[in-house]
Amino acid sequence: MEYFLDTADLAEIEKAARALPITGVTTNPSIIKKAGAEDFFGHLKKIQAIIGEDKYLHVQAVAETAEGMVEDAKRIVAELGDHVYVKIPTTAEGLAAMKALKKMGIGVTATVVYTKAQAFLAMEAGADYIAPYFNRMENMGINSDDVISSMAGVIAMNDYNTKILAASFKNAGQVNRAIELGAQSITADPAILMDAIGAIAITDAVDTFLKDWKSLYGDKTIAEM
Repeated sequence: MEYFLDTADLAEIEKAARALPITGVTTNPSIIKKAGAEDFFGHLKKIQAIIGEDKYLHVQAVAETAEGMVEDAKRIVAELGDHVYVKIPTTAEGLAAMKALKKMGIGVTATVVYTKAQAFLAMEAGADYIAPYFNRMENMGINSDDVISSMAGVIAMNDYNTKILAASFKNAGQVNRAIELGAQSITADPAILMDAIGAIAITDAVDTFLKDWKSLYGDKTIAEM
């Protein structure tokens, strides 16, 4: 199972990466804008410095043609190294770009996925990841559970090397459902993941344990016994 942080906020990444077992960070132009990253590659390199060389970045190409997307991808890899997956929109131009990029050995994430057809075509085009937008599908009246479970079934049936990188969540319940339906990876706002481990019931239990310990042994930790 892989967990990615869907943000470019450096403070959020540093806080979440310290606690969570993450595989890397995903970005897109809207996330970059929200972070106010005027120095595009400089900001992404700061993210890499925080998460470490063994983690992965997903960075979106912005050109409108297949040829332009390929050039964007080549520049992204040249600047950031090989621990990068280039996000390509799953359109006709995008699928053409995916095929070309896989021939070059460049990692590809098929993004903006709302339908089974998009996902199946991206798998056949060689995408390493496909990113279905869970909450956005629900908002459009699309059965996201059915879409993701179908993706997982087709990957298994055809022995594709593609992983489902489920995205666009509004709460931890949706994250859990995506995982249970067969998503091998998820990307979420750090707040969603941190809130899931910071519920009142959890913190209350930890506080009770600590209070009982101190009633017996004071402020000493086990290491100090």
